[in-house]
Amino acid sequence: MSHPSNIVHCAGPADPHALDGISRRHRSGDLDNLCPVCAGYGQWNTQIDLVSHRSIRHACPKCDGRGWIETGDDMVPSPDIIRDPGAPPRWTVRLDASDDREGDDREGDDREGDDRE
Repeated sequence: MSHPSNIVHCAGPADPHALDGISRRHRSGDLDNLCPVCAGYGQWNTQIDLVSHRSIRHACPKCDGRGWIETGDDMVPSPDIIRDPGAPPRWTVRLDASDDREGDDREGDDREGDDRE
């Protein structure tokens, strides 16, 4: 027997019902400001059933689901996978400089001296 459903699709955190059932993330560590994309929630619903409240969620790509961003010179942890020859892949934490530093006119990976393609 099927149950009634009313599924809503959300394109981003500003859509109605995108943040239903999601609490704002507590500030952890030394992260400085609320994420401008997700407003501190760290994720949003891409689909939500308004009857059963089951949902499919999307982690915020700006803050990696933390809800907060670093605006100073502190390094920001990001999950990553290391692949060594002849060994299985393994999870690690990569530390990168923040792309949200205050007073920094440069954006993202377009900085001088960055040789990544």
